[in-house]
Amino acid sequence: MNVAPRYLGRGSWLARRDPRVLVLVIVLFVPTVLQIWDLRIVLMLFAIALAYYRLASIPFRAVRANWAFAFLFVSSLVIVNTIVTRGEVGGFQAEQIHILFRVPLLGTPVSVESLTYGLTQLIRFLSLVAVGFPVAFAVAPADLGVTFARLGVPDKFAFGIDLTFRFIPSLGRDLQTTIDAQRVRGYEFERLGRGPIGRLRRSVPVLVPLTVNTIRGAEDTIDAMDLRGFGTGPRSWFHVLRYERADLLVLASFVALLAAATILGFAGYSRPWVPPELIDLVS
Repeated sequence: MNVAPRYLGRGSWLARRDPRVLVLVIVLFVPTVLQIWDLRIVLMLFAIALAYYRLASIPFRAVRANWAFAFLFVSSLVIVNTIVTRGEVGGFQAEQIHILFRVPLLGTPVSVESLTYGLTQLIRFLSLVAVGFPVAFAVAPADLGVTFARLGVPDKFAFGIDLTFRFIPSLGRDLQTTIDAQRVRGYEFERLGRGPIGRLRRSVPVLVPLTVNTIRGAEDTIDAMDLRGFGTGPRSWFHVLRYERADLLVLASFVALLAAATILGFAGYSRPWVPPELIDLVS
């Protein structure tokens, strides 16, 4: 089975950590960010997330498209949320809103509060993306199964995750092999039909053999696992994971960050914050 995920953070400081740390950091950081709506603190959390992301040493040119997709997707969510809620901002009464302009045709008011709220949402989501990328690009593919198994995930699910990351590159390889084989037979893959139906019909000579080969490969894997008694008892893993001092320090730091965010949330920083200078400009 071909194993070729993009292990871009190989050799980085985060890649040398116990992979369970990278997963637990996400578990700790998500509730940390979700408790805070004050833009000033969210910016601090974003700076921490970027500093953590830099420790993975992931080349930006290799993930530029991933960051662009994440930014566009999150921006779309923020814009749609603003339109759906018609400019309403939680924590502010209607008389507290300082309207800048209204969206043409829709009439949705865009206020200082909604802009600040949307910016806070955008930065919160990007912070989560920055913390999540190291799991995708700085964890060795062979360590994924044992990582989730050691975190208490049942062996069947842990091994399923491991197989998924191994299977996807193999599927891409089989797709390219099928396309090349069909080209030898005179099939021109580049000349797809017009519209979704036309494209689907033109893709049948590739999709059918690819699906058959995929099912056959999955059955071979299932048979091999059954012959080895998979699922009949606890599974052993060759790779042994051990926390080092640096791993415990990282976890302790994010636990402290979560505790601080919880305290700040109770102290009133869970409400959106609007720069008074912007309000003065409107007033």
